[in-house]
Amino acid sequence: MALVLPAVVACQPQAAEAPAEATAAPSGVVTWAASADRMADGVAGRSYRLVVHTSVGGTGVRVRLSNAFGDRPLTLDSVYAGIQKQGAELRPGSNRRLTFGGARTVTVPAGRTVWSDPLPGRLPAATDLVVSLHSPDASGPSSGHWMALQSSYATQGDHTAEESGAAWTIPTGSWFYLDAVSVRAPEGTGAVAALGDSITDGWQSTADLNRRWPDYLARRLQRTDTAVKGVANEGISGNKVLADGPGQSALNRLERDVLTQPGVRTVFLFQGVNDIKAHTGVTADELIDGYREIIERAHAAGKCVVGATIGPFKGWHEWDPAAEAVRQDVNTFIRTGGLFDAVTDFDRVLRSPYDPARMLPVLDGGDHIHPNDKGMQAMADAVDPTALDCDSDR
Repeated sequence: MALVLPAVVACQPQAAEAPAEATAAPSGVVTWAASADRMADGVAGRSYRLVVHTSVGGTGVRVRLSNAFGDRPLTLDSVYAGIQKQGAELRPGSNRRLTFGGARTVTVPAGRTVWSDPLPGRLPAATDLVVSLHSPDASGPSSGHWMALQSSYATQGDHTAEESGAAWTIPTGSWFYLDAVSVRAPEGTGAVAALGDSITDGWQSTADLNRRWPDYLARRLQRTDTAVKGVANEGISGNKVLADGPGQSALNRLERDVLTQPGVRTVFLFQGVNDIKAHTGVTADELIDGYREIIERAHAAGKCVVGATIGPFKGWHEWDPAAEAVRQDVNTFIRTGGLFDAVTDFDRVLRSPYDPARMLPVLDGGDHIHPNDKGMQAMADAVDPTALDCDSDR
């Protein structure tokens, strides 16, 4: 199905540039997200055509642009949203200009994010939405998500208004400057934000087919009688709970990546293996304290928190009995500690009955820590949809 939009959008006065404060966070529901990190320096005059797969459907599409890791203001003078036909080509008539406080140009301050105005029309669930953007003077560190596992495109010069894919000759496997999309969904609809690492980010799942476990979960939720329909994938490969590294730590990015996303009702916390396997000396108690802080902050924001046990990783080059002992202690806390609103036991789903420290071979992506497509689906199938709509009155 195509993005259903009016053929002519009502004219409105166009300010020369929208101030960041004019683009307030929407009251809708996040339908797609990807945590931003510091990327290579931006390229002046470059355009990006970014393909993202939505979860919940609705009206009034808005996008969030990120300069979270920039060290100078970022100007974007042309931003469009359309529907993918194939590759960089868009479905005819689907490409529409986005505005920011009524203006076509927006400058995002260093360290900030901004939301667009809502786009008239309806976006169906599970749509391959394409956001095209151009910056005339990008420089310094860019913000984006490097491991998209999705083919997107770039070009030099402003080709954002074009529906043809002819000019988009530079392939990219990353998303630049875009970190969220929201819609106005039916009243009462909510979302879940999956806060995780490379497993949540989808490593070892098949690229371009949306087979990360949050993607499988989004498809399940569309078929399930639950108010939670939106899924925000806030996984970063290599990410830790306690320490910055690949991406800011879960503790340091919780507010931007999760708590400020519109309509998020539940935080799904599935992290910790990178803290353990890196042999940094992190103890079970220290990791549990990190979980406790995330839970307390999420509850203070009125969110539920579902905790997931850490999966087996024997066979991965950093595994040893000491790391396994920490994993077991942490998993015992997740299951029995009583602080989470609900628990999903990914360890039980993934582990081999013959060697519980090792992943079941049929679910193993090949490196003994990341599940394959079948493993990703098994993880999503283990999530209780009713637990995602738990009581957040804390």
